[in-house]
Amino acid sequence: MTGAKDPRLGLRHELLVFSQGRQQLQDRVADKITSFAGSMPFIYLHVIWFTAWIIANVAGWTFDPFPFGLLTLVVSLEAIFLSTFVMLSQNREAARSDIRAEIDFETNVLSEVWLEALAEKLGIDVTDVHATARNRMVQAKARQEEAIRNPADAHPSA
Repeated sequence: MTGAKDPRLGLRHELLVFSQGRQQLQDRVADKITSFAGSMPFIYLHVIWFTAWIIANVAGWTFDPFPFGLLTLVVSLEAIFLSTFVMLSQNREAARSDIRAEIDFETNVLSEVWLEALAEKLGIDVTDVHATARNRMVQAKARQEEAIRNPADAHPSA
């Protein structure tokens, strides 16, 4: 191949670079923290932690007397950090989603070009195909809107 760049490699190369960049330790740690924070063991751990903290301070080993100012501070800091980790993970997921959408778009365009080339070889009029597709999309949208307006009519009993 000459010095020309293969256009099929553009987005795949970007995806590879993105996934390699994602492999940084800090990103993996943020994803693991976000994953754990959204789980039931996280909830159970906090219930046990809060219960033990409150019992310890009420039962006599008072290191954080009521109204538990230190506990409030710790929980507030945890919330700040967790929300930051969640936003970092969401930003990376949005970037991955954008790359997937771009690859889907390229795939759809490539498929359309191939189908039009095949249609031309087979003597099929592409404008008729496009007109039929537009009509069917309009009909499908009308059925969707009707189903939204009248949900009872959308699924007649068999």
